[in-house]
Amino acid sequence: MTSARRPAGHRRVRAARKPVLAGLVAAGAFVGAWYAVAGAATTAAPTLAVTSTTVSLPAKFPYLSAGYNNTREWTRTATAAAPNGTLRVAWPASDGIHVTPLTAAGKRSGADTVVKGAKEVGGLVAHNDGFALLTRVADTNKWKETAAAVVRYTGAKQTFRTKLTSTTTHDTAPLLDGQLTWNGTKYGAYFVVHGAGGAADGHFGDKLSYVSAKGAKLSGGWSWGCSHNEGIALHPEKTGAFTSLCFDDWRSGLFVSTGIGAPDNAPVVQREQCWAGYCGGTFAGRTGDLVKSSTGRYATAFASRGAASAAKNPDDASGRGWTVKPKTGAHQVTVAFLKNRNTPAGKAIRLSETPGTEHVNVRLAPYGKDRLLLSWEALKNAKCASGTCTGTFAGTHLRLIDWNGKFQSADKVVAARLTGDIAVQKDGTLTWAYAPVTPSYASALTGAPPTSTSLRIARLKP
Repeated sequence: MTSARRPAGHRRVRAARKPVLAGLVAAGAFVGAWYAVAGAATTAAPTLAVTSTTVSLPAKFPYLSAGYNNTREWTRTATAAAPNGTLRVAWPASDGIHVTPLTAAGKRSGADTVVKGAKEVGGLVAHNDGFALLTRVADTNKWKETAAAVVRYTGAKQTFRTKLTSTTTHDTAPLLDGQLTWNGTKYGAYFVVHGAGGAADGHFGDKLSYVSAKGAKLSGGWSWGCSHNEGIALHPEKTGAFTSLCFDDWRSGLFVSTGIGAPDNAPVVQREQCWAGYCGGTFAGRTGDLVKSSTGRYATAFASRGAASAAKNPDDASGRGWTVKPKTGAHQVTVAFLKNRNTPAGKAIRLSETPGTEHVNVRLAPYGKDRLLLSWEALKNAKCASGTCTGTFAGTHLRLIDWNGKFQSADKVVAARLTGDIAVQKDGTLTWAYAPVTPSYASALTGAPPTSTSLRIARLKP
């Protein structure tokens, strides 16, 4: 447990989540120039052809959420593949979290399981006989906030519901921004916590908990890490600590927190101006993709404003605070690599340089044996204030890169949105769910969130 604490009065503030615009859009023009360091596209570029099917929903799905400064963000869905090839998609509704069963081809295979009383999709693991969900449930605490919990279903029956925050541990989970992973024998749940008593009372940090296949809490992880955590990534490992990353707003940047929480000596991946709202959402929906190669390296992608300068804050008596001056007003597409689960591999690589274009919803997934699928949404004519931007939607972009950060395909604009966790099937097919609506980022999200009664199940086969 790190001893890092936020000065009194500095607490995480976020508008209540209401569901971003998204959806079907015709292929548009490529927006912005790209760094030469990325290299030219290969001549035999793949088509990156996304196919999709429609799944009707029995309840309304609020597909947009309000982020910092009420910026439009996709409400998270999670798509996960079971060992037998079947799929499940988790999405929120007014009556709880729905988990929809799908065939390997992305078609509905049965009725939804509804996890009653659950408030957020924090992560999903699909099993042959059911699923496990990281979510929030009712709790009794001084803040009257929800608790984090892992809920396991076997078939249509709940087999355990393990709370991961409590009055005993002096923490709550009013929001998760979390991830749930499984290594075959145990779950790793990484999520945001709010101090409710003790030394961290009133502050926000993060927590990593391990849970057995039968729902028992296991040793390892930590009770207090990045503070505040503005972005989480987690990858399961067969042995030892699960590999993890966090965006920390006090220390200002992206850090490797594997096995150590986020003490002051956590390895730096990238310095960013990270006070709430400035780097919030650099991982899509504050949950990032962390891909492992066959050689043990890792890759992650995020939206970055860069660092023109970075230095310890002389006004912070603790010596932990940093002041970072960003290079650009709008976020640019950036990829970073780790040599192993603990060590960054050089500097993060910036793949775009278009100050007038905002890049949001940056995602990364494995593509075949030795390439990575990079995706983002572009907003041209960006107007930025307090670290967040509005602009004219200019398409969802797909591009392949290699494990050195060099482009391996031409840029392609597609109709599908990448709005949540991506399932990787046995044959390498990437599958995800999104609401079939037209995106708009022209203004902040206010009022009741818009809803959809269907999902598109997108598939991309390498």
